This record gives sequence, structure tokens and C-alpha cells, in this order.
Amino acid sequence: MTDSKNKEQDELQKYLEEKAKQEQEQQKQKEQEPEQLSAYEACVLRESAKIHELIAEAQKRPKDE
Repeated sequence: MTDSKNKEQDELQKYLEEKAKQEQEQQKQKEQEPEQLSAYEACVLRESAKIHELIAEAQKRPKDE
């Protein structure tokens, strides 16, 4: 009986270890996705800053009327 219990415990341990590995891989994938999004957002913010600089320069210039 103890052999079968040990075998069940070993199988359960292996299952739990495999499940933990899968969860870690899923977490890594989730962590990588926001990096791509944040790179996009950084690009948008840079372009937005350029536009604001151009607007500020244009407002400083006197109007030719």
C-alpha cells in the first residue's frame, strides 16, 4: 500500500511541477506583451511632444497679416 501511495504522491508532485512551469511560461508571455505596447506608447508620446514643440514655435512667431 505504501508503494502505491508513494507513486501517487510522485505523480501528483510531477503534475504540480508541470503546472507551475506552464504558469511561469504564461506569466512570461504576459510580461512580454506590455513591453511591446509600452514601446508603441513611447513612440506616440515622442511624436506628440514633437507636435507640441512645433505648435509652441508657431505660436511664438508673429503672424504675417
